[in-house]
Amino acid sequence: MIDPRCVSINYFDSEKRCELNSATKTQFPGSFTYNQRSFYYDEDRDTTLLISEFASCKELLQAAGFTLSSGVYTIFPTSLTEGLEVYCDMEGNDGGWIVFQRRQDGSVDFYLNWADYRRGFGDLKGEFWLGNDNLRALTEASPQGTWELRINIEDWEGEAVWVDYSDFKITGDKYTLNAAYKSISEAIAGDSFYKHFGEPFSTKDNDNDDSSSRHCAQVSVGAWWYYGCQKSNLNGQYYNNQNVEHNQGLQWETWKGDYYSLKKCSMKIREMN
Repeated sequence: MIDPRCVSINYFDSEKRCELNSATKTQFPGSFTYNQRSFYYDEDRDTTLLISEFASCKELLQAAGFTLSSGVYTIFPTSLTEGLEVYCDMEGNDGGWIVFQRRQDGSVDFYLNWADYRRGFGDLKGEFWLGNDNLRALTEASPQGTWELRINIEDWEGEAVWVDYSDFKITGDKYTLNAAYKSISEAIAGDSFYKHFGEPFSTKDNDNDDSSSRHCAQVSVGAWWYYGCQKSNLNGQYYNNQNVEHNQGLQWETWKGDYYSLKKCSMKIREMN
């Protein structure tokens, strides 16, 4: 017979080990942390959680009763049956976001080749790009329906703004950008993304932009959905200050102009249904 002092059980899948605990989530809400492919049960019926294979950060968050913290999780979209490790933002704007890009300190080189952007690179807990193949697999023919995109940007004075887009989708062999403007946190930020709608992705070794005289990825030292060449360039070279040459650095021109490089930015998606 189980010890009456035991009110919760933790199962660690990787170690094939169980632990009996005398604490409930109600007593110590910060002590129960989520681990992929594990579960806990305690005496409080409303806090029972059984983790299964969910297709997105939003599904994970909903299944956990909106109690998960932001961090690295594995999701199982229909198009990626072996699973995909992602960083989930579980707090911002009600949470459930799959973060696919983050810049914050220049620790990761973003001036990379087509193959690097195709498969993804960096550290999910730091600076990274999730990968164009993954973005296409998530959004091109998603059973979850349409996706929304949030872009967060921050300047060197600590001011942060965001811009939202609906109907976000990456399609085709050239990873073409599809989106529609939705809303913005501050009017001064403006929309520096719309000019890039309908454009294929370009890197320094794969020029797909509209310009006949310039290779925009090389000129702007980045990788983006350039046209001829940019209004935004969030995969540009990272600078440790705001002042840069024309069209260099992390740019959002409608907010700070084309001689200003941002301090931080991130891009994240969430199914709209």
